[in-house]
Order: sequence, then structure tokens, then C-alpha cells
Amino acid sequence: MSAPQLRHVGLNLRGSDLIEPSEAAIGIYGFWIFLMSDAVLFALLFAIYGTQLSATAGAPGPQAEFKIGPAFIETLLLLTSSLTFGLASIAMKYDRTRTGLVVLLCFTLVLGLAFLGFELNDFQTMFANGATPDRSGFLSAFFALVPTHGLHVTAGCIWIAVMLVQIGVFGLDDRVKLNLLRLGLFWHFLDIIWIGIFSVVYLQGILR
Repeated sequence: MSAPQLRHVGLNLRGSDLIEPSEAAIGIYGFWIFLMSDAVLFALLFAIYGTQLSATAGAPGPQAEFKIGPAFIETLLLLTSSLTFGLASIAMKYDRTRTGLVVLLCFTLVLGLAFLGFELNDFQTMFANGATPDRSGFLSAFFALVPTHGLHVTAGCIWIAVMLVQIGVFGLDDRVKLNLLRLGLFWHFLDIIWIGIFSVVYLQGILR
């Protein structure tokens, strides 16, 4: 009897794939460690925000500045982008033409950029109302937490663009597939963080 063939989720580790399953597993495990360190960063920012909720010092507070409509649209955009990236991961594994993968990654990129556009408009509105980070502890904590997530989404959008270039240049070789798996973990992680921001920051702020 032949030995069972090792496989790794998301990768077709057979035939033309040269990467070893153990090497792929180590690469993904290392990226999980990075994500856990990033989760600690966001946990600290959430904790700081929680301690500063009432520290408005006469500056605009959450009820005055937060708008549920734009925040809900941003949530829909980011969650939809998570769906399109998930579909892209399926296309990466089963669609040998690469067309579906590229189209779905482009959709994900557009949704991510739309999210950033809405978020920047929110920040601009807050600044126009005088809700700047130097006005209070609450606003300082808000602008430490939410824009940090936005910077991560910006990095994710740049990463998607880089991966589209790599797919065009190198095709779907094993290294490109592994990088796409890492990017998928990163993108879904940002969606989870945003759900926390939407719940803890926006919903709690409006319902206070």
C-alpha cells in the first residue's frame, strides 16, 4: 500500500506543487503567532478605550459624534469583503484558470477601499465638529484604536494589490498560494477586530 498523501488546507500539495506540507504548516503557524501578537495590541487599545469612555472633559462625546448609519455600512462592506476573499480562497484551490481568483480579489480590494473611504469621511466629519484627539482622553483613545484598524486595512489592501501582481507574474505557484493563505488569515482577522469595534465603540457609544 502506498503511504497516505499529505495535504494542507488551501494548497493542492500534489503534482506540480513543490512545497512540502510540513513547510506550509510552519509558514502558516508562524503567521498565526504574528496575528496573536497583533491581537494583544488591539486588546490593549480596547482596554485603554474602555477606561476613557467618560473622560470627555467637555469635548464632544460618543453620542454626539458617532453615527450608526455610516458605521453599519462600513460593517457590511468589510463583512462582504470577507465573503469575497473566502470565495477567492476556494477559487485558488479549484479554479485552474485563475480568472475567478483575480476577479474576487479585485472585488475584495474595492470593498476594502470603499470601507476606508467611509471611515476617512467619518474622521473628517469629527474633525470638522472639533472632535480631535487633543480634546479629551476619550477622543485620544478613540483615535488610537479605530485608525489603527484602518491602517491595518490599508496594509491589507496594499497586500492584495501586491498579490494580484504576483499572480500575474508568477502564476499560482506554491509560494504565491502560501502568501494568499497568510493574507486570508490577516483579512479575516481584521473583520473580527472590526466587529469588536462596531460593538464596543459605536453601538455602546450610541446607546450610552
